[in-house]
Amino acid sequence: MRILDRLEEWLITLLIGTATVIIFASVLHRYLSGFAIPGLQNWLLGLNFGWAQELCIILFVWMAKFGAAYGVRTGIHVGVDVLINRLNEGTRKHFITFGLLAGALFTGIIATLGATFVWENGAHYAFFKAFASVPEGLYEGPTTPDLEWPTWIVYSAIPLGSSLMCFRFLQVAWAFVKTGELPHHDHGHVDGLDEEPDAMYRMDDNLHPHPGKGTP
Repeated sequence: MRILDRLEEWLITLLIGTATVIIFASVLHRYLSGFAIPGLQNWLLGLNFGWAQELCIILFVWMAKFGAAYGVRTGIHVGVDVLINRLNEGTRKHFITFGLLAGALFTGIIATLGATFVWENGAHYAFFKAFASVPEGLYEGPTTPDLEWPTWIVYSAIPLGSSLMCFRFLQVAWAFVKTGELPHHDHGHVDGLDEEPDAMYRMDDNLHPHPGKGTP
């Protein structure tokens, strides 16, 4: 699980990092191309960044799908649990388990339908072309407008990301049944800020200063 966790995190980081660099380079190229600098302007105008927007959209789609799975594992998805938390412990546990299993069922269905769509959208052609002879009349599948990539590669984010999300729902559900605990993310915590606040400003509930601490 640790290897899968690190791989998931590195993939998301790589996707968002690559998209950020491409967007920055594209904007910088568009801005500097407007300056009539001899030699530099002609060189910049010769560069083609028409593919940048399409690639960034693809990267963000993949990041969103795998980021959703990461959110299930770490408990950062927003949920309305006011009513659930007012139930007694036994009933609350049943409702939470049902919700997690419903999430696994839904994402499992999306993964199955997505895999079928990807296969019929050109993945079957690529498979037969790579490992066997292509049957006559087999649909090759469309390509993206700018990069001219097979669209089945782009759409593969749906079955892959949804499958991982389904697995994360089952993982969290199993851990909850065994331990009664859900993954929790502290939205008020910022990585790298380890300094303790002054005693008079410490807040046990993250809302109000703790009474009796600090100077009067």
